[in-house]
This record gives sequence, structure tokens and C-alpha cells, in this order.
Amino acid sequence: MSTVSSGRFSHLLRWIGISLVVLLGLQLLVLLASWNWGLEPFRQLVVDRLVSESPMALLGLILMLFGAKLDQPTGGRSPIHWVVGVLSILLAITMVVAVPVSIGSEQATAQQVAQADAALAMQTMQLEREKQQLADPKAVDQVIAQAEKAGQIPPGVPDAQKKAQARQFIDTQLKPQLEKQEQQLGQAKLGRDLAVQQRRFGGTGRAAVLAIAFGVLALVALL
Repeated sequence: MSTVSSGRFSHLLRWIGISLVVLLGLQLLVLLASWNWGLEPFRQLVVDRLVSESPMALLGLILMLFGAKLDQPTGGRSPIHWVVGVLSILLAITMVVAVPVSIGSEQATAQQVAQADAALAMQTMQLEREKQQLADPKAVDQVIAQAEKAGQIPPGVPDAQKKAQARQFIDTQLKPQLEKQEQQLGQAKLGRDLAVQQRRFGGTGRAAVLAIAFGVLALVALL
């Protein structure tokens, strides 16, 4: 690669890297405009935004550093090296601070999940009772009695026809409703589990990894 081509490529890498870092800054400016650290939901939002957007800034800083290395392959510290190093240190400190905040958010999420578990347990018990009632042979008689009381079965209908209509109603109306409720309950439990795992690994775990990554990048840039 010629010197001119290498210089153009290094400039391109630096500008791409700077753009990625600036994008992170713009994302944070949106939060700074409505700053309210005292609210738990706001703290969760800040940590989530930092953790989700910081890998983009990490890539941008690496590109900036690589572009600076192309300009000075023999060594030395250019202003880009210092910018990358200082920003990496600041972001590493931010990620370290984000870890306990994320743990606190994880505990808050766990409390919400515990409350949701109680509601899900009650719904599960109710669903099991309804399934047992439908499995009971007396369910047909109960459906017939309710239909007669509501006037849905006219007088004089043979018992065999009443039972056939009751079984059809159970198979086409009641059982599908229970199956739908069971699916919704399963989705609620899955959402509960995903919320806990996302907060634990997608928040706390990623913040810890990013803190290490930014720390290593700062060392490479400054030492």
C-alpha cells in the first residue's frame, strides 16, 4: 500500500471512529436533557442505554487508534492516542459505576418478578381447577343446566341431544379458551424469565466486560 493510500485509509478510519463515538454522545445528550437520577426507572434507562450503545463507541475508539497507528507505524503518541486513552478511561469508569447500578436494578426487577410470580401462581391454580372441572363427567350436566336456565335449549329436547350439544360446546368453546389462557400464561412466564436474565447478563455482565475492554484499550493507547 502506497503512502498516499495509507494516509487516506487512516483518515477514513479515524473519521468513522469519531462518528461512532459522537453517536454515543448524542444518545447520552437525549438523557442529559431530562436528567433525573433519583428515579429508579431513569437509572435503569441510563444503564441500558450505556451498555447497549458503548460497544459502538468501543469499535469507534479502536478504529481511531488503528488509524493513528497507520500514520505513525514507528511508535510515538499522537493527539489521537491521548483522545482514545482519555475517552477509554472515562468510559471504563462509567461502566464500573454502571455495574452496581445494574445490580440494584436487577434486585428491583427481582421484586417485580416475585410479585408477578404470585399472580401467575394464582392464575395457574385457577386454570388447573377449570381444566379439572371440564374433565369431570358432571361438567356436561352443568353445561346443560346452565343452557336450560339461559333458555338456550328449548323444552322437549331429548337427553342424548342435550348431552351431544353440551359436549360440542365444551370441545369448541370452553377447551379452546382454556388452551388460549394456558398459552398466555406460558408467554407471561417466559417474559418474566427473560426479564431477569436480560437484566443479569445483558446489563450487569455486559457492563463488567465493557469496563475491562475499555481499560485494556486505554492501556494500549497510552502505554
